[in-house]
Amino acid sequence: MSDDCNRTPFWQRQPRLPLEVHRFLQDRMEAALHDPEARQHLVWPTILGAPGIRKAHPEGLAEADLLNHAARMLGALGHHDPEGAWRAHRDAWPDTAEAGSTGWRPASAWGAWGPLVSLRSGWQLAALTPLPLGARYPLACGVSLFNHGLFHECHDALEPLWSGAQGDLKDQLQGLVLLTGGYHHLQMHNLGGLRALWEEALGRLAACGGRVATPWGEVRAEAALDLTARRLEHGKRISADADDADDEAVFGPLWALDRPTWELA
Repeated sequence: MSDDCNRTPFWQRQPRLPLEVHRFLQDRMEAALHDPEARQHLVWPTILGAPGIRKAHPEGLAEADLLNHAARMLGALGHHDPEGAWRAHRDAWPDTAEAGSTGWRPASAWGAWGPLVSLRSGWQLAALTPLPLGARYPLACGVSLFNHGLFHECHDALEPLWSGAQGDLKDQLQGLVLLTGGYHHLQMHNLGGLRALWEEALGRLAACGGRVATPWGEVRAEAALDLTARRLEHGKRISADADDADDEAVFGPLWALDRPTWELA
């Protein structure tokens, strides 16, 4: 696991996003999960919402500067025509940016959420950029997104694999989907949700011991299962009226344990 992955800013409570911002992020992520070429569309919101760039260019970032910022990120994806990539992005996603008096600004619909849109898009891009392409790509996306603390996105990556599987593999993939869903509930501080999903996930993954063999590689989640079981044990000790309890008393021990990660072998 990379140092960047270890320092994920998403291993903490997350805010509930406005629906429009949530859909903005989800639409681009779903495109990138479906087609690796679409990863390039994560570059532009990463740049345009960055706080430093917004502060330096409140009326818009000049297009030449925008393309210079994008060149390195696009190059890591094998794209070496920033101007063409920006043109293609504007055609596909016209809701990303609007023209200001001095250049391009993030869409006004982002409102005050621009820094978070930038951070999340950038972290999505970091998770997906180095992955192997071909048949392993969807599963590799799920593992990398989980390891970067992007649990909602991990759920979206794994769900199509689960829906197309059969037998034991389907059951085990559902266990992984439920496991990551529980960690998304942890980010939302939803105690009832995480308890329900983790309990079912651990039951579905018990038989394989957290090693899920798939046609695209083996997901090794044994340590994650142990950490989740310990969190679930604490969660079950919390009374039913925990919604009125102090957040630190309820959720502090859940965050204090190590962050779970998976390995793709």
